[in-house]
Amino acid sequence: MALLDDLKALREETGMSVMDCKKALAEGGTMEKARELLRARGAVIAGKKHDRETGEGIIEAYIHTTGKTGVLLDMRSETDFVAKSADFKTLAHEIALQIASMNPETVEELLSQDCARDPAKKVRNLLEEYIAKLGENIVVKNFTRYHI
Repeated sequence: MALLDDLKALREETGMSVMDCKKALAEGGTMEKARELLRARGAVIAGKKHDRETGEGIIEAYIHTTGKTGVLLDMRSETDFVAKSADFKTLAHEIALQIASMNPETVEELLSQDCARDPAKKVRNLLEEYIAKLGENIVVKNFTRYHI
């Protein structure tokens, strides 16, 4: 029963397929090692999708509660199906929050920053997780941060 609970928790946390989660649990033996294996697989999946064209996407607008900082983010995916998904919109919002709080100058600087909500990983890792979860290439195309 514990295996099923672990499998369910890992699936909900990562969004990876049931078979991937089951395989990671079998190989890793613990939840933490299974998470690490799935992160590594996510990076491999993201690397394979890196060259795919991203012709769809959304513009995410975020205004910080003080009203003095705002962000416009252009984030792209391969299809409008993914661009309209709740997961994609959640990722766009998280990245817009990152831009508002950490003030990167370029997309590359943004991707190399520690995540504001989880300093144990980089923004690049967060992006790779969503690429593996959604099965498409995702690109932060451009952003603008305004501050008064």
